[in-house]
Amino acid sequence: MLQTWIYTLFSVFIVSLLAFVGLFTLFIKMKNLQKIILFLVSFSTGALLGGAFIHLIPELLEQCPFELRISLSLLGGILIFFVLEKFIHWRHCHILTSEKHPHPLAFMNLVGDGLHNFIDGMIIAGSYLVDFKLGLVTTLAVILHEIPQEIGDFGVLIHAGMSKYKALFYNFLSALTAIFGAIVTLIIGQGSAAFIELLLPFTAGGFIYIASSDLIPELHKETDPKKSGLQLLAIILGIVVMLSLLLLE
Repeated sequence: MLQTWIYTLFSVFIVSLLAFVGLFTLFIKMKNLQKIILFLVSFSTGALLGGAFIHLIPELLEQCPFELRISLSLLGGILIFFVLEKFIHWRHCHILTSEKHPHPLAFMNLVGDGLHNFIDGMIIAGSYLVDFKLGLVTTLAVILHEIPQEIGDFGVLIHAGMSKYKALFYNFLSALTAIFGAIVTLIIGQGSAAFIELLLPFTAGGFIYIASSDLIPELHKETDPKKSGLQLLAIILGIVVMLSLLLLE
């Protein structure tokens, strides 16, 4: 059990460090940055869908029958992220903030992002409690998604008037909630196998929602056939990466 704690806390700490990735955007031209973000969004779309359908759901079916409670938990994962966006006014937006595309206020973005990171910590911990390889896959899927997300969050804070150092600091504080989410899950999961069984479909539902409701609609905004083709290739590449991780098993 000690190894599970070590792997989990190390993973969520690495995910938290991604809050500093926004610093690199200060040295990249806006036009080039947008191209990079769209590629990363496409790649993370494939990774999230691959993580859900290639790893999480098959692992779930090995652990227990696909009963009603499992279906409800999967739907719960979808609804929780819907609630985050709808009522806390925070969303997985990867288009850089501007006058034509304003983002929520910095405070609301930090609150929503903190809750999201808390859930990230929960799903990473829950995956490690089931299996080390599943924890690794889930961590990778979260990392690939968080890179473009953190770039967007950093842009929101800068646009709100924060200095780059203050923006990095508050973005990192928000990211650290993942550690608390992981600790809570590890404590509860030690004495409740049922909790972990429900967390897997919850994670799959969250991954499917983020990829399908947030990321893919953003990709549809690009209508150029060549760029759209590159997006498709990036999505496939993300799926292939998740597929290749089956070699670990």
